[in-house]
Amino acid sequence: MPVQVLFAAKAERWIEYEEPLTRALAEAGVEAKLACEIAPDEVDYIVYAPNSDVQDFSAFPKLKAVLNLWAGVETVAPNPTLKVPLARMVDHGLTQGMREWVTGHVLRHHLGMDAHIVNPDRLWPLGAPPLAEQRRVTILGLGALGAVCGQTLASLGFQVSGWSRNLKAIDGIKCYSGEDGLKAALSEADIVVLLLPDTPATENVLNAERLALLAKGAVIINPGRGPLIDDEALLAALDSGHVGHATLDVFRVEPLPDDHPFWTHPNITVTPHIASETRSWTASQCVAENVRRGEAGEPFLHLVDRIAGY
Repeated sequence: MPVQVLFAAKAERWIEYEEPLTRALAEAGVEAKLACEIAPDEVDYIVYAPNSDVQDFSAFPKLKAVLNLWAGVETVAPNPTLKVPLARMVDHGLTQGMREWVTGHVLRHHLGMDAHIVNPDRLWPLGAPPLAEQRRVTILGLGALGAVCGQTLASLGFQVSGWSRNLKAIDGIKCYSGEDGLKAALSEADIVVLLLPDTPATENVLNAERLALLAKGAVIINPGRGPLIDDEALLAALDSGHVGHATLDVFRVEPLPDDHPFWTHPNITVTPHIASETRSWTASQCVAENVRRGEAGEPFLHLVDRIAGY
């Protein structure tokens, strides 16, 4: 009997995923029925987006695993009805997309490109920006995404530090952990990139006290999660000039409300949560591999620690 795979996401995602996910399952050697509607008592796996209508997993008595389409699982992991393994999305497309976006915006700020591109007064500035070896970049969060972004920047010559909850050893990155380590990492930063998960322990990790540790004029780049930054503290730091600019791709409320002060602040760049969109063709391969593993009795990949929340 074919494995019953329920696709639980918005209708537009089904249009995007139906063909590549069907192909990926077949290439993985899995005989599967993939559909948006399957009787709950027949479902073996749920390919899941947290904004889907499925919120009560107790309705699926045969469920073997929930395979998340997003890297973020903060709204799924605490669900008390979820009793089976939860896998988050870790795939080549997501990692490469984040690497490209972070590198692009770090270089944009490092080179001062905004002033050259938007130059209504036709100024002809003298002098060149520092070389990468003179610029200090701190990555908060050294998971798969943070590590690859940090190593890419280090390969370009940047001085790269990184902070994570548990101490890590990553080539090219000066690694810190703990509260003292966080202070040290921020004190070394001209540019800060936030790639932490959204958990109670990381909310407002950049508050007024920690923003004050940054070098004057430092730049903040947040493609991670909106709640990592205390919005009011950031606005105050920008208004005082202590923080020079913030490029923000994620927010506490999305889409960002029209009346939010981030839209009009002269030293904030808003991007519409595009730092690393999941690509259907690479994500489908990851989902299919986990279904194959489940059917073969092998361990699932990228399982979420439900206690830690990621």
